[in-house]
Amino acid sequence: MRYLLFPIFYFISLATIFAANYKGEIITDSLRQSKIYPGTMHEYKIYIPQEYDGKKPACLYFGLDGILYNAPAVMDSLITSGDMPITIGVFVQPGVIKDTNGNVIRYNRSNEFDRTDGTFAHFIETEILPAVESHKTADGKAILISKDPNDRAISGASSGGICSFVAAWFRPDLFSRVYTTCGTYVAMRGGNELPALVRKTEPQAIRFYIHDGSQDVWNPIFGHWYEYNLLMASALEFAGYELETKWDDGNHSIKNGSREFPTALKYLWKGYPERVKPGISQNNMLSQIIIQGENWVETFEKMPKTAINMAIYPDGTHMATTEQNSDWLINYTINNDGSISNRQQFYWIHNPFHQKQEIKGMVFDTLGNLYVATELGIQVCDHNGRVRAILPYPCSSKIDAFAFAGNMLYIKSGNTIYSRKINATAHKSTDKHISVKSQGQG
Repeated sequence: MRYLLFPIFYFISLATIFAANYKGEIITDSLRQSKIYPGTMHEYKIYIPQEYDGKKPACLYFGLDGILYNAPAVMDSLITSGDMPITIGVFVQPGVIKDTNGNVIRYNRSNEFDRTDGTFAHFIETEILPAVESHKTADGKAILISKDPNDRAISGASSGGICSFVAAWFRPDLFSRVYTTCGTYVAMRGGNELPALVRKTEPQAIRFYIHDGSQDVWNPIFGHWYEYNLLMASALEFAGYELETKWDDGNHSIKNGSREFPTALKYLWKGYPERVKPGISQNNMLSQIIIQGENWVETFEKMPKTAINMAIYPDGTHMATTEQNSDWLINYTINNDGSISNRQQFYWIHNPFHQKQEIKGMVFDTLGNLYVATELGIQVCDHNGRVRAILPYPCSSKIDAFAFAGNMLYIKSGNTIYSRKINATAHKSTDKHISVKSQGQG
């Protein structure tokens, strides 16, 4: 196979060329005081369609790497035809750091876009969108953007593609509609791990359109772009997401992605304002745990006794505990006299943040599965120490405490307590020992 090794910035520079056949207004500015990415400068453009009247919040289309796909003109056409609602476009360039002479001394694109921890979504929420809404149109209209994720779409190409995916997947409270082309779901900064996480995690209310070409291998050091896009699409289908895919024989180029853009937007906005709904995963552990229609709800009942970072298996034969600065949990067997032995790293916990895990407690259920409250969500491990299911939290902030009592899960975030009924029953370490059917070693 002949690999295409042209620089990614060539890919982006060609993509920024667009025809000026739009009807609305473009505002250009830059963000120079980022707290999340210190020292960086992010240029951005705001497209306000002619139909926007400034009286109520518009929907949002958020584009990575600036204006791609001739987006303003396409948006104009689809708004006029009724295939998408009145939508304001926000187009952001990745950050750069310049010296006093204006020379770029650090490009921040990969650091911002290829990360798989949701940081860029936080940047969008707390820095870019507030800056956008501080502007007014030439005729004095305030720029108002809906906060409802059902009213928001995000898109990107290459590293911007994975960034768009991650922003919505980690923050479905921000975006419900995603288009990616030539997405970089490869081994740059953990993107290759995402399909596994999608398969294990309870599906969220997000609709996806994914495009790539069979000749897309930007740099074979990191992997085969097309193969990883196929893996991502397969994972999303398994997990029950609304998904449309388009495969062709293209390479790592914006050309075919631009061709697909109008079709992608039509698909993403089909049926609007009907809400995008979560699907049903084929994950058998999720299907055993989840009760359809039972979701996280804010509760005013008292938080049960908080779980700690140690749990005893229901039959009393072994226990689990944390290991400092590790993605492993330790397993000890418990002897007849109550002493412990045979220490092993046994349970492996997902950590896409790639920093010190903050575990807020663990509890076994009566079937011997271990529920571990991590930053990613509640990760459920089988008897052999493998995460089989992940239940995301209902809030974007970190949780402070976790409890599992009866058939109810509880988390506390700040002063707010959430609860959720599940199809499993907790077995606290102080409960009477019970026998558990083995899951074998498969």
